[in-house]
Amino acid sequence: MHLINFKNLKGQQLMEIIDEAIEVKHKPEKHRTALDSKSLAMIFQKTSTRTRASFEVAMTQLGGHALYIDWRTTNFTMADVYDETQYLSRNVDCIMARLKENADLQGMAKASRVPVINGCDERYHPTQAIADLMTIKEKKGTLKGAKLVYIGIHNNVCNSLVEGCTKTGVRITTVTPIFNEPSRDEELLENARKTRLYESTLDVKEAVKDADFVYTDTWVDMEFFLDPKYAVEKEKRIKLMMPYQINKELLKESQAYIMHDMPIHRGYEINPDVIESPRSIIYEQSENRLYSAKAILLKLLGKY
Repeated sequence: MHLINFKNLKGQQLMEIIDEAIEVKHKPEKHRTALDSKSLAMIFQKTSTRTRASFEVAMTQLGGHALYIDWRTTNFTMADVYDETQYLSRNVDCIMARLKENADLQGMAKASRVPVINGCDERYHPTQAIADLMTIKEKKGTLKGAKLVYIGIHNNVCNSLVEGCTKTGVRITTVTPIFNEPSRDEELLENARKTRLYESTLDVKEAVKDADFVYTDTWVDMEFFLDPKYAVEKEKRIKLMMPYQINKELLKESQAYIMHDMPIHRGYEINPDVIESPRSIIYEQSENRLYSAKAILLKLLGKY
């Protein structure tokens, strides 16, 4: 079993991972040796803070070992992904890859003898969404009936939120004036619409009025944020998106919890005073990446 997105997971299976993450958080001693002698290869083509820290610490705390692999220092840069994965999967028990292109993740999954986890690509970010859903359940007590409003660019995180929410009973409204085309997955969105739990609007003030959770993400992909070649597109996006910034004025009639998957660009998609407000659960959400990583590893390696 691989975790590339949620397409091959039923809602109940996803709920089981979320519930396991919550249990692991509160009973860490239960699984301290669950992955004894197991190894996880972590391949990074994209930069990372939370994905690397969460999976590496997760393996250590579960009794296993994590191997950090920088894409640029390997023969993945010059050889076929399929061939390199064929070799790598003969050495480890699981692979977590954070890559630029979903096509390469799919190639890895086809070649690998062991489970492959998508640590983020341009289309999906399932490990983030599991941590997000875990956080929602902790705060709300249930997922069914909770309302999440996502405000920002329709991107990989948005895709996985739409898919994860609609499979677990969360109502999700997206406010996305810009669609990041490499992320487009019409099949995913059409399936989400059929559940009647997903809708999209540009009326941001109306959307947040009865929201339980308001979620935002960067307007510019992290690999482009400081790239001078992307400066014109960056300024264009900022100009268009600034009316959709998460700030006190937008939330003055809302009691919603505030979420952000990080990294945060303060003063852009979210104002600093909102980040530090009592309703912000951003750092709790990011901490939950560790427990969700543990649950994912335990599930894919058959340890619960």
